[in-house]
Amino acid sequence: MDKKSIDYISLPSIKFWAEDDRPREKLISKSAKALSDAELIAILIGSGTRSESAVDVAKNILASVNNNLPELSKLGINELTRFRGIGDVKAISIIAALELGRRRRLSEALEKQKILCSRDAFEIMQPITADLLREEFWIICLDIRNQIVKKHCVSQGSATGTVVDPKQIFKIAIDNNAHTIILSHNHPSGEVKPSQSDINITRKCVDAGKFLELHVVDHIIVTQDKYFSFADEGLL
Repeated sequence: MDKKSIDYISLPSIKFWAEDDRPREKLISKSAKALSDAELIAILIGSGTRSESAVDVAKNILASVNNNLPELSKLGINELTRFRGIGDVKAISIIAALELGRRRRLSEALEKQKILCSRDAFEIMQPITADLLREEFWIICLDIRNQIVKKHCVSQGSATGTVVDPKQIFKIAIDNNAHTIILSHNHPSGEVKPSQSDINITRKCVDAGKFLELHVVDHIIVTQDKYFSFADEGLL
């Protein structure tokens, strides 16, 4: 059989697969946790192409981002519709599902109103800043019980940095009667190591906080799945 003939052969529809291999039936019989990421995306898009199943199309999409869901969440309609079998409607379904997941993480973080360690701070800021394509610098104001009084974005920059004014940071802290503050910013590159600029702004804020008796208790650098704590590393 020549190549031209092969191009017109369609793979069996998912409905003809063994029941345990069909994503929808597998979810019903075993739960959503039993499905792979590709199978969950296949349910969202519903169908594939003449030569690829919905699961195959989903695998292609995931492979393009090294099977990294946070990276997948950064793709827009234009990027997703470049894949065979993905039109605007399917792309919108994928984007909407990932946004719901992000909002769920954010809601869980908002319920946690007390910060007792660097991990607590990371879990609060990760759903807010980890998916951003630009750097944002935030301040978290805490009361005497380490409960969150205010979270505020101080500045927005580019993918490689943002300009921060310590005066603005402490104005926000004072206006909200903060007892202590935590600084936080994201690194869109995924590199968690602080830059010299990060170290410099931290030192300025720590020194200013000592003078104002409004102490900086930590500075957290946030990425998708890890963080750097200035306090944990003894850099405050």
